[in-house]
Amino acid sequence: MAFLQSFGDTLPPIGYVNFCREREAECRPSDRFADRVQLSSAKFNDLKDVNRRVNDAVAPITDIDLYGKVEVWTYPVKEGDCEDYVLLKRRILIEQGWPESTLLITVVRDENNDGHAVLTVRTDRGDFVLDNKQSEVVAWADTPYTFVKQQSAHNPLVWISLLPPNLAPQPAVSASSN
Repeated sequence: MAFLQSFGDTLPPIGYVNFCREREAECRPSDRFADRVQLSSAKFNDLKDVNRRVNDAVAPITDIDLYGKVEVWTYPVKEGDCEDYVLLKRRILIEQGWPESTLLITVVRDENNDGHAVLTVRTDRGDFVLDNKQSEVVAWADTPYTFVKQQSAHNPLVWISLLPPNLAPQPAVSASSN
């Protein structure tokens, strides 16, 4: 099984900080904690369905092109960038009854070494990724990405490093490039 390993606390992306300032209720720790979801075939189909539906419904566009700003995290209406896809997928899955603690916003370096955001789902069969760059839901280790940081499962306001300290980048990594 492929589980991500954490290496201590780190700073959250500034876009997430601003998102939480505007939507405090959505960033509070949930009373309902689950370490991992039991991944049945029905649950996996739910993940695939949500990933595909959101990817099909939202047209990709950068925050600069859409808002004239570098880093805006929000729920997309018709267009958005990677973190907007992540926020919408997370919200839909929570509305379907998935525990928030198993749906973690994750910042990665993509195949071009650009910042990118994906939704990581913690299951008993490993950590899986919902990504606006692909329609399939895959194990995190089967992506071309370097995993940088993600929300803590215990508190969405706390972010944890996914890079060993000797590999952690010096400047803060944002998910603005997509």
